[in-house]
Amino acid sequence: MSVDSAGMAARLGVKSGMVVQELGWDEDADEDLRDAVIEASGSEMVDEDTDEVADVVILWWREDDGDLFDALTDAITSLADDGVVWLLVPKSGRPGHVEPGDVTEVAPTAGLSQTTSISAAKDWSGIRLVTPKTARTRR
Repeated sequence: MSVDSAGMAARLGVKSGMVVQELGWDEDADEDLRDAVIEASGSEMVDEDTDEVADVVILWWREDDGDLFDALTDAITSLADDGVVWLLVPKSGRPGHVEPGDVTEVAPTAGLSQTTSISAAKDWSGIRLVTPKTARTRR
């Protein structure tokens, strides 16, 4: 693993001992980023069938993947109260690019607030989504 990919996992806030759930994987997912996340957390990522509570959910999403609202509501199903969803979308000009406005429009409806956007990998942008503090206290 390169130093850069280790930095990618750190930018996602992944630390040793965290449970990381991965949704939406396909062959175009960035393997260096996946490997960095696994190494940083110290264990394999769990999938949608897990019974574990996830500290971080990594959701790979492309324009043609279906309903973003459904995907985001699925992503928070096993998310810890203080957990984070990283929505990874292809960068502008790449196949499957998702317009930022689509995320801005759908995230609040799914109960999430957008906090940060980063360059997560060579071909992927990362959008950090969290449940608003007011929603956490009501759950």
